[in-house]
Amino acid sequence: MPDSASVDTYAVKKEQWSSRFTFILAATGSAVGLGNIWKFPYITGENGGGAFVLIYLFCIAAIGIPIMMAEIMLGRRGGHDPVTTMKLLAKESGHSSSWGILGWLGVIAGFLILSYYSVIAGWALAYVPMMSLGNFSGLDAQEVNAVFGELVSNPITLMIWHSLFIIMTMFVVARGVRGGLEKAVTYLMPLLFMLLIILILYAIGTGAFQQGLSYLFNPDFSKITTEGVLSAMGHAFFTLSLGMGAIMVYGSYLPKKTSIAQASIAVAMMDTLVALLAGMVIFPIVFANGLEPGAGPGLIFKTLPLAFGNMSYGTLFGTLFFILLVFAAWTSSISLIEPAVTWSMKTFQLSRIKTSVILGLLVWLMGLMTVFSFNLASDFTISTSISTQYGEFVILKDATAFDFLDYLTSNIMLPLGGLMIAIYAGWLMKKEFSAEELKINPLWFSIWLFLVRYIAPLMVIIVFLNALGIVAFVRHIIN
Repeated sequence: MPDSASVDTYAVKKEQWSSRFTFILAATGSAVGLGNIWKFPYITGENGGGAFVLIYLFCIAAIGIPIMMAEIMLGRRGGHDPVTTMKLLAKESGHSSSWGILGWLGVIAGFLILSYYSVIAGWALAYVPMMSLGNFSGLDAQEVNAVFGELVSNPITLMIWHSLFIIMTMFVVARGVRGGLEKAVTYLMPLLFMLLIILILYAIGTGAFQQGLSYLFNPDFSKITTEGVLSAMGHAFFTLSLGMGAIMVYGSYLPKKTSIAQASIAVAMMDTLVALLAGMVIFPIVFANGLEPGAGPGLIFKTLPLAFGNMSYGTLFGTLFFILLVFAAWTSSISLIEPAVTWSMKTFQLSRIKTSVILGLLVWLMGLMTVFSFNLASDFTISTSISTQYGEFVILKDATAFDFLDYLTSNIMLPLGGLMIAIYAGWLMKKEFSAEELKINPLWFSIWLFLVRYIAPLMVIIVFLNALGIVAFVRHIIN
């Protein structure tokens, strides 16, 4: 059986992050995306504000940080792409090389997610010039909705913005770890925080800043429902980019001297901070205009443009907001494709530039499914259900290609990936190996091991079952 250093004998010499800080910036960039600035505010709005935030923070501590530590640990010890890493680690601990499937889940999930993520990010790109030219100034709700409808119904326009975002992403990835990924996050993440602070200063001047803070931070547990708790659990898992191989690959570039625990906590804190700051920007603007904070996905692309279009200096600050959204999407997108790039480079012995161009074209082609799902192929839908003695269990109903890809990756592939990471790191990897990588005192190691063995897997399973609609179906049967 291989000894504890056996994995290193397989590793090739490769680039590394120049410091712990750059890794934290990169991992935070991977975690911070549309979900923080787009999804977190509206699910907070839908679930009552402050009480939801507290539950979310508990879930970050119980699910997010333990699994992130596990994924970084696996990546650094393996030192390769997710597929090769899991095969080598399985061999090191005397298990089947079939654990490479976990790596495959991440590589494929990241590829598929980027294919539709780039289309949604393209919306944000499109809104930058529209906002800067004052296209939303003085419009009412119906007119703002019409602008958005015109954007998504035009396949040529969507293809142009989708193409531009893919080019932006692959340009960074093609330049390598230090020349591309590290440089990008070194500039983009500070700019992202700077934009957030500027927008918060603007939100303070709306006259509804105190109302926004109260909504975001004052807990009202009477508004918490089972669905709200499940939503907090799910978002705590998905927000940190877990289960898709990105954090594992970023971990493979992490120097041995860097503390995985400290880095994981720092990333989780920065990711959460961005989400909360985004809420501090969005809710005062929403309340100042008498709009609905729980407006759902339309909050960013319909509600906020309406607000900016009818506020003093709204054109300027609305433009800055959508630039912020683009930056957040950009830092996430480069991590989504990195697992596929590292695997392809090793497997086909191609340069990073050639690999990036080829994969960029493939992702672009896959993204056309999402582009057309909003217009030319919007009538092509998938519905799947299972009939039981207790009634019909609906899996998918009138799902477009975009809905299907989102369902497949978010509801099946990522939770499975996260669950497998927790199981392998907690139960199958030898304790001496994980202790060697984590380098934390015995008490904290025991706490981490308990969380990654029992609490995190249980909560991910609940998230998984809820995402599939099984939790709601069971509750329907019971009631």
